[in-house]
Amino acid sequence: MLVVDDDPLILEVLRTILDLEDLEVTTVEDGGAALAQLEVDPRPDVIVCDVMMPEIDGLEVCRRVKGDPRTASIPVLLLTARDRSEDRAAGLAAGCDDYVTKPFSPLALIERIAALGDGADATDGGR
Repeated sequence: MLVVDDDPLILEVLRTILDLEDLEVTTVEDGGAALAQLEVDPRPDVIVCDVMMPEIDGLEVCRRVKGDPRTASIPVLLLTARDRSEDRAAGLAAGCDDYVTKPFSPLALIERIAALGDGADATDGGR
């Protein structure tokens, strides 16, 4: 799993939550680093990505992931403080598979990630 957020505290919280579920997690602090990480490991089970980041935001990361045939099938969950209907619409237009707003329930987030991962396993035999 690839987790992308420019807030080190959020990255630490997410890593702790996901480590408790025995999930293999790679964290990066911005959109450019996320895209570079996908060049190294183009097949994470799920990408959890913040929307509001400097330079390359989460919407652009999502668009690029979904626009690249090598990574298009990777589920992308956008995790953001933006909760207006137009923000959700922008996330869906970028191609995200799920949209979760901060603050979030750790249990609900794990369930959403698991659902995305299960869907990926069902469609391509796992990664």
